[in-house]
Amino acid sequence: MSFFSSVALAPDDPILGLTDAWLADPRSPKVNLGVGVYYDAQGRQVLPESVMRAEAILTARRRARSYIPIDGLPDYDSATRTLVFGENCRALAEDRVVTAQTLGGTGALRVGADFLKATLPAARAAISAPSWPNHKVLFRAAGFEVEDYPYYHPASHGVDFEAMRAALAAMEPGTVVLLHACCHNPTGADLSVAQWREVAQVVRERGLLPFVDMAYQGFDRGIAEDAQGIALLLEAGVENLLVANSCSKSFSLYGERIGALSLVCGSADEARRVRSQVKQTIRANYSNPPTHGAALVATILGDPDLRAQWEEEVGQMRDRIKAMRSGLVARLAALGRTEFGFINRQAGMFTYSGLSAAQVQRLREEFAIYAVSSGRICVSALNESNLDYVAEAMAKVAA
Repeated sequence: MSFFSSVALAPDDPILGLTDAWLADPRSPKVNLGVGVYYDAQGRQVLPESVMRAEAILTARRRARSYIPIDGLPDYDSATRTLVFGENCRALAEDRVVTAQTLGGTGALRVGADFLKATLPAARAAISAPSWPNHKVLFRAAGFEVEDYPYYHPASHGVDFEAMRAALAAMEPGTVVLLHACCHNPTGADLSVAQWREVAQVVRERGLLPFVDMAYQGFDRGIAEDAQGIALLLEAGVENLLVANSCSKSFSLYGERIGALSLVCGSADEARRVRSQVKQTIRANYSNPPTHGAALVATILGDPDLRAQWEEEVGQMRDRIKAMRSGLVARLAALGRTEFGFINRQAGMFTYSGLSAAQVQRLREEFAIYAVSSGRICVSALNESNLDYVAEAMAKVAA
């Protein structure tokens, strides 16, 4: 008898499984609005010119591919700290920030969750309703009891801020609160600066531990602007926080699995001890991270010319996403569906379209347009070649 005979068949991932179904669909036209990847105006994944230039620099160096430190390339970690916290962050000047290279933003979340569970075994985790589905999976796998806090308001298609604030104010001190820095996934509904200030105040007064997920830095307002929530938490006097950031979208390095976990500590000595434990967590998981993606990012961020070019390219991606938002709203309005105007008020790669699961199913069955059953669509998958087709299909299923 096989030792694995009792293993049950796990369900397909709701997003990656959707892509598999789209690939297998023989119809034309067909559109995949489910996957969270940036596409250009021709519907292709991009390779930024700044990344290609950095690649040429690394190739010319012809360095051996040796192991790198457990917590990653020092140049990458240093550049990432500045990218996340800014040049003038007091916590950086006081050497209170620990940054470790991880396997993408997902790896940062898991390493952070594992570290927190070992350090604060009685703590609970609170995650927005809704959130990226893998958030709950990761924290539960690390052993956390997970609760929801109110976030999205379906009627306004925005943030249910009063309910969110009240929920935070009622949480047990020490609760780990997962916050989205910008471009909330899946809703696209973000906190305003004023709301971030209130959240920061509640977090500090209630003694909560914020864990900020920043997977889309630069895709809403700008590189520094999209990290403003982190700055406001520190400005409010929040002593400890964690940040998981990813280079997948902003550098278009999806397959390199390049991210980082940063932890703000109470002192330089505390940071030294925290770093030692984070390294132990990584060592027990995957030993040390890969080299190439980190070297690319460090090369770009360490060269003023490449850095400027990269920021311009991120700006171009940001502008195209916004153009597709407004284009979809305009085409739907021209078809008499003016109720979709809220899409222009949301931010980032995703939008909660307001379509029901039944309407999403109709898009798939009748038009070969694939979206997540929640109605979340990836705006960057739209382009001038498919925008009219998608708008017409949405208008028909919404009628």
